[in-house]
Amino acid sequence: MVSENQNHYNVAAYITAYEDASALNDCLTAIRSQFYPIKQIIIVDNSTRSLERSEANRADDRLLTWHHPENIGIAGGMTLAIQWAVQHEYDFLWTFDQDSAPAPDCLERLLQAYAELATEDYAIGMMAPTAIDARTGQTVKPSRFLGDRFRGFLPDNAISPYECDAPITSGALVWLQTVDRVEPPDIGLFIDGIDLEYGLRLRQAGFHNLVVPGANMYHRFGEPFQVELFGKKKVFQLYSPLRYYYICRNHTYLELRHSNGSYRLTCCLRRMKFLLLTLLKILAFDSDAKPQKAIACIIGTYHGFLGKLGKTW
Repeated sequence: MVSENQNHYNVAAYITAYEDASALNDCLTAIRSQFYPIKQIIIVDNSTRSLERSEANRADDRLLTWHHPENIGIAGGMTLAIQWAVQHEYDFLWTFDQDSAPAPDCLERLLQAYAELATEDYAIGMMAPTAIDARTGQTVKPSRFLGDRFRGFLPDNAISPYECDAPITSGALVWLQTVDRVEPPDIGLFIDGIDLEYGLRLRQAGFHNLVVPGANMYHRFGEPFQVELFGKKKVFQLYSPLRYYYICRNHTYLELRHSNGSYRLTCCLRRMKFLLLTLLKILAFDSDAKPQKAIACIIGTYHGFLGKLGKTW
């Protein structure tokens, strides 16, 4: 049920799409099925050719599509959508990757939590759902920044909304009045780490980012690969060379950028350890394009230390 406290919010949704019509249509269907009314759905289609939408999705006059075959990435698309939503006086922008599908009551639960918690003294930057890996069933951990690294965490038996530095931006409800104090995501990051960078800047500006238990969203990441190590089952995510490059580059850049003093040294050591473990994982468990993926990780880490951003791979 939509309460009287939340039925006045103007919400626009946004999707970054790229070369996967099936995923885009599934995401659109899930957004269109929300109990809470969404006034506009923006799609930034980064595909070389415009993705075909299903008949039901084509018939929805709330859809606004911008085609960018040059591929402006997740950060570039989010930035355009945030600017558009601010200009059209929306209260919130609900941001998505195409690989996400929120439960029908997800937006309603996010807005209900916002209405209950937000005050003049407690400004909320993002309300995020509980993200669940659609293929493994594992809960995706939001992040905290611990001096020299971002680290995922889950509270014990969370019932009420809980704070983090950076939830994943897919499924996050961004309060648009933050734009007066915090610029949109850094387009130089292109496709990875946008949530870490944007979420932490919101926190540093005094806003609170919360994850709402019970507001569920299902998300697909890389290719999950399950192994048993020392009697325990472990799930690894495998990626393309391009994705490995941006993961290694952007995380190295962001963690080093936000580290101070002696933490900069421990950050460098941790990033080298991460690189080594990632290379071992690729060699041990990946069956496709091992040399390309290993090179992507090495170059990405090197560029991260240099601070070389942009669409470079």
